[in-house]
Amino acid sequence: MKIALIIENSQAAKSEIVHNALKTVVEPLGHTVHHYGMYTPEDKASLTYVMNGLLAGILLNSKAADFVVTGCGTGMGAMLACNSMPGVFCGLVIDPTDAFLFGQINDGNAISMPYAKGFGWAAELNLQDCYRKLFEGERGLGYPKERAAIMAKNRGILKDVKAAATKDFLSALKAVDQDLLKAAISGEKFQEYFFANSQDEAISAYLKGVLAA
Repeated sequence: MKIALIIENSQAAKSEIVHNALKTVVEPLGHTVHHYGMYTPEDKASLTYVMNGLLAGILLNSKAADFVVTGCGTGMGAMLACNSMPGVFCGLVIDPTDAFLFGQINDGNAISMPYAKGFGWAAELNLQDCYRKLFEGERGLGYPKERAAIMAKNRGILKDVKAAATKDFLSALKAVDQDLLKAAISGEKFQEYFFANSQDEAISAYLKGVLAA
């Protein structure tokens, strides 16, 4: 699985802590982490939580990533921004129980975490525990198990409702503020990671045009 990590500007100082916690858990499981920034508070490309949502939409809809890990101070803003995107189903994960239940019941493709609220002593251990509950084993099995079938049915219904309620992703990219979009994809390693992994030629071509403008 290709897991994308996105950190916004207010929490950029914790980027290394989050990145290391994620890699420690998922790399031994055979997954790959691509860190799309921010890396430090001094990065030239500054990401807001709104940009996090745009990036999540780009990465998931192009299949450049299979899963997105993001967040902000409370986790709320980044979650809302992610869920505004077609094809993105993002849960708020604060503790390992949240991670387990989101993985088993909702089986979404992104999580948002609070990197300021409640981020105290041994916070990196909570991060690791959350990632273990999310990425170890098979997701979408249901909890409790006897409700697995109805949970899977509801996931499908939600996916259909979201597809009906939102534009196709390329149309959404063309409709958003283009300066905001260009800022969101101007990170230090975006082009290196994205264009090597994107499986959608139309999205890739459009973003190349945005970057060249």
